[in-house]
Amino acid sequence: MPPVLLAVLVGLGLSQFATLVTTVYLHRTLSHRAMALTPGPTFAFRVLTWITTGIRPRQWVAVHRRHHAFTDVEGDPPSPVLDGFLTVQLGNPVLYRRAARDSVTVSRYARDLPPDRLDRVLFDHASIGLGMGIAVLCLVLGWRLGLMAAAVHAVSYLLLSAAVNAVGHRFGSQPRPITSRNSQWLAWITAGEGLHNNHHAAPTSARFAMSRGEVDPGWWLVRVLQRSGRASIRHGEPRLKPAGRAAA
Repeated sequence: MPPVLLAVLVGLGLSQFATLVTTVYLHRTLSHRAMALTPGPTFAFRVLTWITTGIRPRQWVAVHRRHHAFTDVEGDPPSPVLDGFLTVQLGNPVLYRRAARDSVTVSRYARDLPPDRLDRVLFDHASIGLGMGIAVLCLVLGWRLGLMAAAVHAVSYLLLSAAVNAVGHRFGSQPRPITSRNSQWLAWITAGEGLHNNHHAAPTSARFAMSRGEVDPGWWLVRVLQRSGRASIRHGEPRLKPAGRAAA
């Protein structure tokens, strides 16, 4: 295999892995408490989040919860309905950072996730975590290919994360009358996140697939963790929000 192709494939594989970590840990576990993890997997997910994304969990959680509180209305940080598809698809990191660093979002929407000692020493320092991840790639692939793989991973991960909101609120099916939409093709490459209409309709459910023909790859890992005794699920079946609150 040509070395450049290897680096590209490694980068794409890492972006898929980071997307899986994001949906299971940051989204389903922390943001919505749709599942709970035992201490071992929790620590592993914290480390993996740190070295593959550099995200501070409480910031991601706060921005996401605000998105649910103000879905596609004034106050929603990443809304293609308000800001336009390309603004969210290409500028989502800027919108995310702006919301995460304001004086209200984290203190209001992530008050249940105060920083602990490990956050202060390690996990709040994104550059250290990302540097460690890049260093591992460079040791395994050599510095040129390692940096190339890291760049492919960063770009693809950011584009996939943005697509969940950009595509998920503009294109796809709407089995329930809310502004979010389902795209199975997007769900395949975002560990289930493309089933966005389903998620907004039942945000506290750990499984996003609700109908025949829908596939939620992230649920496969959730089930492995559950069956091994390392995770507990909040609802056995997706639990829809009351109709009057479905837009939130």
